[in-house]
Parts: sequence; structure tokens; C-alpha cells
Amino acid sequence: MSYLLDKFCPHHTFETYEDFVDNFDILVPDNFNFAYDVVDEWARVEPEKNALVWCNDAGDERTFTFSEISHLSDKCANALSELGIKKGSIVLLILGRRWEYWVIATALFKIGAILIPGTVQLTKKDLVYRANAAGIDMIICADNDYVIDQVEQSRDQCPTVKNTLVVNGAQREGWLSFEELLEAGSEDWVRPIGEDATKNDDTLMIYFTSGTTGLAKMVRHNHLHPLGHIITAHFWQQVKENTLHLSVSDSGWAKFGWGKIYGQWICGATVFAYDMDKFIPANLLQKIQDYELTTFCAPPTMYRFMLQEDVGSYDLSSVQNFATAGEPLNPEVTRQWEKHTGLKIREGFGQSESVVLIATWPWIEPRAGSMGKPAALYNIRLLGEDGRYVPDGEEGEIVVTGLGRQIPVGLFVGYYNDPERTAEVFANDRYNLGDVAWRDSDGYFTFVGRNDDVIKCSGYRIGPFEVESALIEHPAVVECAITGAPDELRGLVVKATIVLAKGWDPSDVLVKDLQTHVKKTTAPYKYPRIVEFVDELPKTLSGKIKRKEIRAEDALGQ
Repeated sequence: MSYLLDKFCPHHTFETYEDFVDNFDILVPDNFNFAYDVVDEWARVEPEKNALVWCNDAGDERTFTFSEISHLSDKCANALSELGIKKGSIVLLILGRRWEYWVIATALFKIGAILIPGTVQLTKKDLVYRANAAGIDMIICADNDYVIDQVEQSRDQCPTVKNTLVVNGAQREGWLSFEELLEAGSEDWVRPIGEDATKNDDTLMIYFTSGTTGLAKMVRHNHLHPLGHIITAHFWQQVKENTLHLSVSDSGWAKFGWGKIYGQWICGATVFAYDMDKFIPANLLQKIQDYELTTFCAPPTMYRFMLQEDVGSYDLSSVQNFATAGEPLNPEVTRQWEKHTGLKIREGFGQSESVVLIATWPWIEPRAGSMGKPAALYNIRLLGEDGRYVPDGEEGEIVVTGLGRQIPVGLFVGYYNDPERTAEVFANDRYNLGDVAWRDSDGYFTFVGRNDDVIKCSGYRIGPFEVESALIEHPAVVECAITGAPDELRGLVVKATIVLAKGWDPSDVLVKDLQTHVKKTTAPYKYPRIVEFVDELPKTLSGKIKRKEIRAEDALGQ
């Protein structure tokens, strides 16, 4: 078992789920710093242990040991310090899946600077807001024409940004070359002490996360956050020491932190990074086969599209555990995946504000359509509209309770520079996630939808996930999004936006067939009165369906 897992979590073998909940704990050291206490520590005790295997669609491949990550991050820390980056400085990284992300992030943690991950989808407006809301000192991005253009357009409105660095790119006017800086950086870096050293509650990173309305919130995680991902990696994803783990995610998303660095490296696993130009299901299946991955995690939408390929023609037998998160997993998808691979997909649930909170753990059998049961460390209840906790079988908002004395390791510690919103979100010693679910008598939680996604139609409350899962069972449907569309008579009606499988074409006959299928599969009143066929659904890079975007378009079309 992993040396560092033993160190931070001495009791990590459990016979039952109840044993896990009752006895799991994380030993929190003083002044924990992921860069020194994980990356450099692995480099010290096992210098040749592989940390990262990186490849891309162009055929490039690189393997990095922990010693190499430690060495390169020392040089990077010195180079960034020469540019004025110090403890508390804020740096935005827009690097996609470039291998440099792991080096730069480790260097920032060594300095005590604050990391903001950013997706390559950010626009000028997004960049201006982030730079001024957080006071960003530096932007580092890959040589992506779109990203470079957006950064350059935003510069005049971002007075705090002193330097911009480009990674793996040609010389650009006004941009520093990361490669030149790294080459010139001194190899001698010493862990800061005294006031320059990081403390456990210092800010490690900030995620910008959007709700259904208003500007993006700045989710603050402290230096203990990586330790919480022991739950994510070891107990849910079931990563193994010295084996390859792939979580499919761009570095701009919290899912990257869930699956491509923190818990995986604490457990001693090797992170596999596939820097894909575009998601092509067959290519991803080929990577799983060729690199003989041991554990794998991807959003449900990727499983859906991989099932459109001949999954049985690929040798996926090396994989011991398949996991998913980001959106609810439709029961038909997990049934089909088990048919081809012999393994059920284990679902996990959480937010940018947390590590995994609910999951199908090793000791419990996955149930189609269910997220599983709560993680140890987190007391999770369902809150009704009347402010009372609901009994089993009734819908309620998911809340983490018992936060009065101390916020558990892994959960965010507030919104950056926003004490009023922080006090509001932690009112009554609990954190409300804004998601609706119900729990059965065995303790399994089933997702209903975001509070704002739940459709209230003719006096009924309709959760989108149940209707989407019913439609996915029909052979014509690859994926779909259920939303509420404006209706003069009913206020809102159920709308299905559908991507068809190969060999199927839109028709009135198919619409009727799909509506009838839903009426037979679930309650008849939940059937979609409006059906729209599209080539693709609007999604984030992490694979989440943008139902808000569909609703906005429907509202404009009234």
C-alpha cells in the first residue's frame, strides 16, 4: 500500500461501508503543502516512481518521474519568483491538458501563490471579470490562437496583470516564453519558512464556478483540500499504486483536481494524460487498450458516445474500475457498459466546492440510476422546502450538515473576498448544494436535478434526469436534455432536445414513438410535449450539458 496513503490515512482498509463511515479519518499535519509533502516526498523516497505519462494526438509522448516533476518545479518556482510571484500572488493557468500544468501548479504551491484554473473557452469578458475580481497577477496559457487573442483583447482592462507567459509557443510580442524562463531558472529552491511558509488555511486555489444567475463565484480551497481527495481517488476511483489512472478532463475544471493530480499522487498512482485535440470515442477506447489503464473516469456523455462504437472490439480488460461524475449516469448506459466490459460504472457526485460527497463505494453494489451513499467525513441530509429534513422517499435539497465547529477536510472554506456570501452559504451550520435528490430505505441517493432545472408544470414537479434516462433507453437516442419550455397555457412544458443515434432520422412518427416510450417507462405526465432534434447538445468542456443555454434560447423564441 502507498507510503503516503499510510502516512495521511493509517486506517484505509475497511470491511464494510458502515466501517468506512464510522472509522475513516485523515491525519492533518501542520503546514501541509502538497508540493513538498507529496511531490518532493515521493521524489525523496522513490526517485524513479512515475508521476505522469503524457501523450497527444500528434504522437508525442513523455513520461515524468516524481524526481523530474520536483526538479522542474524548483526551476519554475525560481523563474516565477524572479518575475515577482510570491506567497499570495494569484496566477491564472489556461493550459488545457499540456504536461506543463503539473510542473507549474507544483511550483506555485511551493511559492505559496494562489492558482486559478481556467478553461480554453474563456472569453475576453470572462478574463476581465476574473482578473479584476480576484486581482490576478499573471496569466500563463498554452499557444492557442483563440486564447491568446482573448487575453490580448482583455489586457487594457486588467490592470493587475503584470506578465503573460506562453507555453510551447513561438515568440510573441508582449509575451514571455515559459520554456526560456524554465531553462534559465535556478535548480536551487529552498522551502520557505516563517512568514513566507504556507499555513493550512492559506488559500491554495480558486475555482470560478457559475450558478444559474449572476456572476461566477470564487470558490476558495485551502492547502488541506488535496488531502480530501484521498476519498475521491482511493475509495471511489480505486486507483492503485504504480498503475495508470485516466480521468478525462481539461485542467480548467474542478474534475481535473478530482482525477488528475491530488488524490492520485497521494496514492502513488501514475496520472495518464491524453491531450486530445477533439473527443473522438474510438481514439479514447484505443488509448485505454494500448496503455493498459487500470482505472478510468469520464463524464457520462463520453460513455454514451463510446457505446456508439464497437466497444467489444477493444481489449479493456486491464481496467479494474470504471467511474463517472459530472452529470447523472443514465441506467441504460451502465447496463450496456457492463454488457461489454463485465464491470458496472461507479458513479460519484460532488461539486467544485468539494471532493466526492456521494458515490458507489467498493463495499456497496452499484444501482442503476443511483449516485450511491455519502462519503465518510460528511454528514449529508435532504432538506425540504419547509426547512425540515425529509424522510426516505421524499425529494429534498442536498445539504452537508454539522459545520459549526470545523469544516471537514476537502470541502471549500468560503468564497474568496466575500465574507457576506460565505456567512450566508454556511448559515445554520450547513452547506446547501442546490441539488435535489431522494434517498431510499437502504440509504442510496438518487439525483433529481439542479434546483433550477426541476420543472414545475401543471402542479407537478418533474426532475429532468428521470425523463432523460427513459429516453436513453430508446435505441434512437444517443443523448438528450430535458428542460422546461415556456407555454401560454401551462406556464412550462417538458421539452426534449435529442441527439439521434446513427441510422435514425427525425420524423413526426419518431416523435410520437419517443413520447409513447416515455409514457410507458415513467409517469405519463412527464412525457415531453416538445421534441427537438439537434446534431449536438451545448456542453462545457467537462461534458456537462448546458440546460441553461437551451432554456435561454427557448425564452428568446417566445
